[in-house]
Amino acid sequence: MKNLLQLVFLLSLTTFLVSCNNKGGGERSDTTGRKYNDPEWGGFEKLDYEGQIAGPNLVLVEGGTFNMGATEQDVTFEWNNIPRRVTVSSFYMDETEVSNTAYKEYLYDIRRKFISYPDVWKNALPDTLVWRDELAYNEPLVETYLRHPSYDEYPVVGVNWLQAQEYCKWRTDVTNEMLLIERGILNPNPDQVDSDNFNTKAYLNSQYQGNVRKNLEDKSVEGGERAVRFEDGILLPDYRLPTEAEWEYAALALKGKQATTNDENITDRRFYPWDGNTARYKKRDKYQGKILANFKRGRGDYMGMAGALNDRASTPGPIREFFPNDFGLYNMAGNVSEWVQDVYRPWTGLSLRDSDNHDLNPFRGNEFKQLELDEYGRPVEKDSLGRLKYTTVEDSTLITRENYKRSNVKNYYDGDSTSYVFYGYGETTLISDKARVIKGGSWSDRLYWLSPGTRRYKDEDKSDRNLGFRCAMIRVGGSVGNEDTGGNHFKESGKKMKRRYK
Repeated sequence: MKNLLQLVFLLSLTTFLVSCNNKGGGERSDTTGRKYNDPEWGGFEKLDYEGQIAGPNLVLVEGGTFNMGATEQDVTFEWNNIPRRVTVSSFYMDETEVSNTAYKEYLYDIRRKFISYPDVWKNALPDTLVWRDELAYNEPLVETYLRHPSYDEYPVVGVNWLQAQEYCKWRTDVTNEMLLIERGILNPNPDQVDSDNFNTKAYLNSQYQGNVRKNLEDKSVEGGERAVRFEDGILLPDYRLPTEAEWEYAALALKGKQATTNDENITDRRFYPWDGNTARYKKRDKYQGKILANFKRGRGDYMGMAGALNDRASTPGPIREFFPNDFGLYNMAGNVSEWVQDVYRPWTGLSLRDSDNHDLNPFRGNEFKQLELDEYGRPVEKDSLGRLKYTTVEDSTLITRENYKRSNVKNYYDGDSTSYVFYGYGETTLISDKARVIKGGSWSDRLYWLSPGTRRYKDEDKSDRNLGFRCAMIRVGGSVGNEDTGGNHFKESGKKMKRRYK
């Protein structure tokens, strides 16, 4: 009995001490013992963060190692994509090319917002004259392809690389504003004009407030409410064009058994974003023998014969017309070629100095910038379009750095003084710092160009009728995504928002 009473006493004492230690609830720091999210203990906030959500139309592409470069015979004899093994980190990518509808929404929104700056809208307009040809009757497409509802779900074309960059910036801000609205932090504000429009970085730096519904609780000693911070993990990273390595990795979709791996030893590769060495569906079902992409099968053959059309499109086709690849991405071969982020250089993969240090997320085109700050270290006032100002990092400030010495490294080891390779634009070559990589074949290309390893280039301020784009986004944190990686968050919360503001 005595031992039993002692045991009961010890259990009671333990329970009492634990309850005292956790009085008021909340998690404690495992390094200092202080309580998180408690004003009495300083108010340091620690989130119960569930991970990055997928934005609308984005698909998580789980990263990995693959052999980047040509898989087909180099029929052009350019040797501009020598195979080499690289690793690509997990990222998000649009499951489809950007459609005419999506781009028209963009045009509508910036025309409505930037009333005092009509050139913003004019500069964003696609070049519809790309459809003209001296010896072809394509004039109806000049008027109809972008504007007529019959082409709403077709890929936008006539958009140059610079215009695609601006679309990505707009999409970042509109999507993040929508997230804040769905969370009940901001109210919808259709009256945004000129500089008074939601910009993600301006909002995070307190240069835009918006129509506030209810800010977050401030758990610091000051208390009250506060705006969303970057550290809250609510806002998504920037939309952007995929890098060449990301695009090629996503197109090949070497996933699961299709990776033909044995103890992580990659022994084979795909010619195209599907298995096999032809563009026809091979499984024995009702689709057997069907064409798998929209491309030019031969001279003068864009879609086959009447009554037996192969790809059913003499020009670009709908963005979800064919089977997606194993990552769930549509038209990673055919339909339209696509802009990627990289500056074009023909010696990619050849430089011995490059090979060992740039085999993780390889990319050419960096131009490092920083926020323009005032004398107090705060960002200067945003510009007339509501965006924060950035300046190129001065090389003189990088002398003591070990990881990089220059801010503009587009020509790094290929076109600079250390490489002994110089590009005389207009004299001996058409390659310059404006040349951007194009990936994937189009509706007007032969099958060879549908192989993800092939690459071409075009000046960033030029466009074409067979050229479109899709967006990408980094994956923050772990390489494996959440259960919801298909944008369902937006669909469900969108319904709630409609009920809320009905």
